Amino acid sequence: MASKVIPWYKKKHVSQVKTDYAYHHTQSVVKHQTERKSSSKSLSQVQAQATEAMAEPAYTIPAFRQRTAEGTEEYQRVSTNVGKGLVVIQEELQRMRVATKAKVDSLAIQREVKNMMVKRLDILDDIPKMPDFLIALRPHTVWEKTPVKLFCTVQGTPRPIVKWYKGGVPVDPLSAPGKYKIENKYGVHSLIISRCVVSDTAEYSAVATNPHGTASSKAMVAVKRPAGAGELCHLGLVPHLTEIHASKLEVTLLDRFSVSFGVEDGSISLVCTMVVVPDLPNVPPLAQWYRDDKLLKPSSLVQMSVGGGVARLTLPQLAKDDEGLYTLRIFTKDGTAEHSAYLFVSDAASSKPGAPGAPMSVKAYDINSDYVLVAWKPPNTVNEAAITGYFVDRCEAGKDSWVQCNDSPVKVCKYPVHGLSVGHSYHFRVRAVNSAGTSRPSRMSDKVTALDAAESERLQGTEEGVPSAPGKVVATRNTKSSVFVQWEAPKALKNLMGYYIDGRVVGAKDWFPCNHKPFKHTRFVVHGLIPGETYAFRVQAVNVFGLSDESEESSPIAVESALGKGVEYATPSAPYSITLLNSDGSSITIAWKSPKHCGGSKVNAFYVDKRNADTLVWKEVNLQAVTERICTIDSLTEGTFYEFKVQAANMAGVGVPSAPSAAMKCEAWTMEEPGPAYDLSFSEVRSHSLVLLWKAPIYTGAGAVSGYLVDMAKKGSSEFVTLNQEAVSHRYLKVSGLEEGESYVFRVRAINAKGVGKPSQVSEPVCAKALPGTQEIVAGVDEETGDVFLSLEACEICDTSKFVWSKNYKPIGDCPRVAVTKKGRTSRLTFTNPDKDDLGKYSVVVTDTDGVSASHTLTEDALNTMLELSYAIRHPVVPLKHGLNYEILEKGHVRFWVQAVKLSPSVSYRFIVNDKEVTNGEGHKISHDVASGIIQMTVDLFTRANEGTYTVQITDGKAKTQSSQVLVGDVFKVALKEAEFQRKEHIRKQGPHFSEYLHFTVTEDCTVMLACKLANVKKETTFHWYREDDEIVPETPPNVMSGACALPIPLFSRKDQGIFKATLSDDRGKDTSVFDISGQVFDDIINAIAKIAGSSASDLVLQCTPEGIRLQCYMNYYTEEMKTIWKHKESKIASSEKMRIGGTAEMAWMQICDPSDKEKGHYSIEISDGEKTHTRTFDLSGQAYTDAYEEYLRLKAAAFAEKNRGRVVGGLPDVVTIMEEKSLSLTCTVWGEPTPEVTWFKNEQEVASNEHTRVMFDGGKFASLVINKVTPDDSGKYSINVRNKYGGEFVEITVSVYRHGEQIPVAKVGQPKTPAATPASTPVPPRSPAPPSKTPTPTPSKSQTPMSMKSPTPASTPASTPVPKSPTPTPKSPTPTPSRGVKSPTPPRFMKSPTPPRK
Repeated sequence: MASKVIPWYKKKHVSQVKTDYAYHHTQSVVKHQTERKSSSKSLSQVQAQATEAMAEPAYTIPAFRQRTAEGTEEYQRVSTNVGKGLVVIQEELQRMRVATKAKVDSLAIQREVKNMMVKRLDILDDIPKMPDFLIALRPHTVWEKTPVKLFCTVQGTPRPIVKWYKGGVPVDPLSAPGKYKIENKYGVHSLIISRCVVSDTAEYSAVATNPHGTASSKAMVAVKRPAGAGELCHLGLVPHLTEIHASKLEVTLLDRFSVSFGVEDGSISLVCTMVVVPDLPNVPPLAQWYRDDKLLKPSSLVQMSVGGGVARLTLPQLAKDDEGLYTLRIFTKDGTAEHSAYLFVSDAASSKPGAPGAPMSVKAYDINSDYVLVAWKPPNTVNEAAITGYFVDRCEAGKDSWVQCNDSPVKVCKYPVHGLSVGHSYHFRVRAVNSAGTSRPSRMSDKVTALDAAESERLQGTEEGVPSAPGKVVATRNTKSSVFVQWEAPKALKNLMGYYIDGRVVGAKDWFPCNHKPFKHTRFVVHGLIPGETYAFRVQAVNVFGLSDESEESSPIAVESALGKGVEYATPSAPYSITLLNSDGSSITIAWKSPKHCGGSKVNAFYVDKRNADTLVWKEVNLQAVTERICTIDSLTEGTFYEFKVQAANMAGVGVPSAPSAAMKCEAWTMEEPGPAYDLSFSEVRSHSLVLLWKAPIYTGAGAVSGYLVDMAKKGSSEFVTLNQEAVSHRYLKVSGLEEGESYVFRVRAINAKGVGKPSQVSEPVCAKALPGTQEIVAGVDEETGDVFLSLEACEICDTSKFVWSKNYKPIGDCPRVAVTKKGRTSRLTFTNPDKDDLGKYSVVVTDTDGVSASHTLTEDALNTMLELSYAIRHPVVPLKHGLNYEILEKGHVRFWVQAVKLSPSVSYRFIVNDKEVTNGEGHKISHDVASGIIQMTVDLFTRANEGTYTVQITDGKAKTQSSQVLVGDVFKVALKEAEFQRKEHIRKQGPHFSEYLHFTVTEDCTVMLACKLANVKKETTFHWYREDDEIVPETPPNVMSGACALPIPLFSRKDQGIFKATLSDDRGKDTSVFDISGQVFDDIINAIAKIAGSSASDLVLQCTPEGIRLQCYMNYYTEEMKTIWKHKESKIASSEKMRIGGTAEMAWMQICDPSDKEKGHYSIEISDGEKTHTRTFDLSGQAYTDAYEEYLRLKAAAFAEKNRGRVVGGLPDVVTIMEEKSLSLTCTVWGEPTPEVTWFKNEQEVASNEHTRVMFDGGKFASLVINKVTPDDSGKYSINVRNKYGGEFVEITVSVYRHGEQIPVAKVGQPKTPAATPASTPVPPRSPAPPSKTPTPTPSKSQTPMSMKSPTPASTPASTPVPKSPTPTPKSPTPTPSRGVKSPTPPRFMKSPTPPRK
């Protein structure tokens, strides 16, 4: 059985796949295996010890089993071989065991990870989330009749529903069965379009929706059509659909092949290295090679390879047919990557000197059964003799013998070959002939079979003769080894094949060919020149009849870099952002953006190429350069898709072409809305703002454009926000409110009367970040010339940068109103004759930088200021800081002064008063100070004669100025009065005087202090205070030596108004200060008191009285002159019988008399000090009002009882001394309502009325106790008890009866004395204390005294209520302590009443 041999590359592929699989499946367990290493070491040691312990003991062979020497040798040989096999088996088993264990562990870990991911997904599924595209749609470009698949991945909770749209219209698979297929597998949504056609070119979108929101993703699909069988088939451009596939690889080109030079019959390789991700050996990148936009196919003459990071094209046998522009195109995930470079192939050395070069591009046309028409291109003849003709050779396919077809040379580049055999295949070649000999043969043509073909390619053109000579040739610098050559096309083309370009060194006679194969365009880059040499060039046109006459030579040009600094590539970079602006069915208008890099010189030309979107062949649009970035391409076919590319040119040459535009359909625009705006650009990009500019649309629709809407979105987002709700009429907009460092894109929509038009192409992303060192435009005036200017210092610049100034974002250009100059990094815009017409917004852009720009708005105020400064500079004056002023000095001197901004030492000046110059002296002192710029004149004695006009004239170099001061009328009177006052002040201050006149201050205790400060005093100086001319002698005499005196006015009020005066005198003089306390001064003092009192005011406290409820506010001092307002529920309270307002020196109060529920609510007091209002509040409602009202009722009842209780009004003495045998009458007046009861007691026993002792009570008013003929037994303590239902009074009288001849008793020291006594009585020693009353005295309960009632009793409180000593007193017993005896309305309960019970 034959073994199957696996190729090495397949082995490598398999191992690679295994390695990749192992890597992906073991990556997650590496960490766990590492953690197990340490533990596995210790485990292996334990296992080894256990193995040794379990090992069997050494085996001893019995004697009967011992072998002979030969047997032992054979046994050892066999056992050794078997042992080796067993070792191998054991090792294999161990390896399998380890591999199995690792696989089991890996599977376990994978299972665990899978379970955890399922749990995590279950958790995430519970979290609501709006749709989000994890993988968005990507654009695709495909060939016709090939399928395309659009796919995306969406996440969201709940799972979103995805709908597909084509150009905003839903995709319906049922509308075209088999055309569309929509799938959703494993969360990947896809739309498959089978067998695409050009009409499938559109923007496709996927819209995902769930209850929490909507998200969308868009992508463009472009379908290209291959060339038809009858069109350009000879170019070989029709690609095989099976050979082109969209690659999924990311390819980045590295080292690229450059311009190359070869020789006929030689070989050359074009190599380009690349980085491929991922780099799969069995899946190389898809690469295509093109020569002059013709796709090359592998053959014996063209060898291609790609792989290992290298793409290579090898031409083993060069011919001039191989000359041209070679392009490598590699298909990548994001499109294609391309690189192009030119290959020059020169003629090989001929066998005969002077013989021409070989013809090229031999091809057979008009193929028939017996003849074909062979055509070719003539070689370039430079220094050789002219070509006289051509020989055509044929060779039958498969043979090596060549047969000459024509006996004599043919003069044109075509020849019909006859005599062919039907069905045979042939090759053809051509040789050129001149007077020196025959050239080398050309490369043979492709194989041609002689058949009667129904269709074959025919040679076009029947016009006879060679073309006319090309027009003017212009050569410009390109790089240090190449030159860019342009020329005008011949007037008579005559089926032109191309051009030959020749060059020569200036001063030499011989020309050299620059190309060896006709070049089709009218511009060519000549490479391989010697740096520093000077060359001239000429051009010849070529067709089948030969070469035209040579054109005129170009001007000589030296070969050096266009930048002149050794920069190798100096052509512009590629233009970009090609935009469709208009289409009318036969033409298309496009625009593009300038190259980002100009290459060292101004971009002065653009060249546009076009191609049918279904072909790969580019055709020139303009032979003449386009100078603007807009171009209209005519002669197009309606309904056809076209692509365009643009090249920029400068003095260095033509740069690289732009990327092909998107396919644009040539169809007439008929919409009524305007077309898109274009050329969006940015200016003044800062951290939070920028200015967006654009150009008006070319297509305006059914009416003129009336405005524009600007949309903005963050980079990467498709959600655009309209910035201006109202359309702007100008073509710029300042966008503000940007986030620093964030990138944004913009688009613009034009509006006309019919509606909003197409949006412009989305701008490039712009980052909201200012360039480092960004400067703004500065407006100023030139200090030397006085010119008004705007200037900008650029933060970066290059040699080719230009400052482009605009007004209202319209380029200024050559304008006579302004002049633009540049110096280094700074550009200045100078106004020639500035006026109001120059007002506006000026901006400047620095070209060839990363966006250096700025703007400045020139306002009328700023312009007027600069014009004033300009006038001052052009008409020099001595600038003054201050004009001529005057000031009154002490002693009454008057100083006139003026201050200049700057003075030189050579300054001169003069003062003129009333048209008469004043000199130094004569009562005037004139001087100046250069450092400060002050010029001054002092008048010693200022009188009425000094009234008039004062002028100072200053001359400093060329500058002059003058300033005047007019002192006449009232102005002069004020100055004269002040001067006289200062003279008097000077005289006053020679003796004792007030350095500060009387003024007032208020202390913390609200005492008003009249204070003054003294100066120039001595011990003998006297000081006196007066009020209204009456001297005030303070308790503390004033101390003049302290330098200050003060007069306190305590408890300040309106009565303290008046004129206060202080006098100061000694032998040197006298000074007086008067202070009138009235009017505003009085109000100021009251406000100052109110400020301190208001700050010290306590919270409002409640105090109940028999008249009502009182709110009190304690403060350092209160007077009714203070601006206080009481409010109830935000309503001002006026003092009335119901609401009484008053106060004492310590507090302000407001009393609610006879309160009711109407008086409930919020109360406040406002104390105003003229600047601030101090407010204190109290909420008299709820429980607070209830408790206060109960307390008020209790106090009211107590007051009523006190007023109406029984009492002794007067008439009774405290002590009575009487001689025996005399009659004693104790009479008093009593009062009470109702009429009280009166009871007399002697030694606590009730006195009954009898003949010796009579008790009388007359008229309910007069009570009497009469004792006839008193005896010593009548001595004792007598008392009267007057009482009614509201209470009563108990009064004691001590009666002493002495005998005749005894000394009258004297009252003991310390006993109270009373003036009341009966006329017959004699004072006696004081009596002992009266017995306690029997009637109990109630003690107020806690419920009767609410805690909110914390306030001292005012002076008007009845005597029965004690006066507290603190602002929050504790209520005491209402029982008073009378001086004459016990007067208690309710005696203590524990005292037994002396009144016997009534029956």
